[in-house]
Amino acid sequence: MSDAGCTIMLVDDHAVVREGYRAVLQKQPGLRVVAEAGDGAEAYRLFKEAQPDLVIMDLTMPGIGGIEAIRRIRQWDRGARVLAFTMHQNAGFAVQAIRAGAKGYVTKTSPPEALVRAVMDVLAGRIAVSPDIGHELALGRLAGETSAADVLTPREFEVFRMLLAESTTEEIAEALHLSPKTVANLHSLIKDKLGVASDIELVRLALRQGLLTEVD
Repeated sequence: MSDAGCTIMLVDDHAVVREGYRAVLQKQPGLRVVAEAGDGAEAYRLFKEAQPDLVIMDLTMPGIGGIEAIRRIRQWDRGARVLAFTMHQNAGFAVQAIRAGAKGYVTKTSPPEALVRAVMDVLAGRIAVSPDIGHELALGRLAGETSAADVLTPREFEVFRMLLAESTTEEIAEALHLSPKTVANLHSLIKDKLGVASDIELVRLALRQGLLTEVD
């Protein structure tokens, strides 16, 4: 954090959306957007260049998603502060984002002041969760079924998400810098952890748990 205020990087695959966030944030004294990225890989690269005080990260983007980008950023800089800002109103995504290293989770249906409040909280070292997600987290997980958010690591969850998006083994391997064999092994491990025998069952489980949604 510098005398010029707090610097922010916006990560979202929609330029118009980033423009809207930037307008809201830069109205606040002491907040300055210094970098923008349209996908997770670009976010990781630009983070190392700009080293902002805070990253506001979308979760579902082309290529690697926000959860994997958060994991990489936090691996490179353990002190990085990341706020997930997404359409996913599902506690499972919040659990995974925070497990990957996010310090907050706000849904895009929240009013602008909720985003600003969350930004201030995370910059001050506090955890920030929007009320709708906080309520769902308080209700707990689905009873009687293994929750993907509880048993999968952030890396496994990213592979799971990409499988649900119908990415091929080769596409996942390229995006995550893994070998196709490693991706195939992770695919099998994910099914084992979730107690399903086929990809059809994997999709059904994702639907039941609200994890198979439109791109945000």
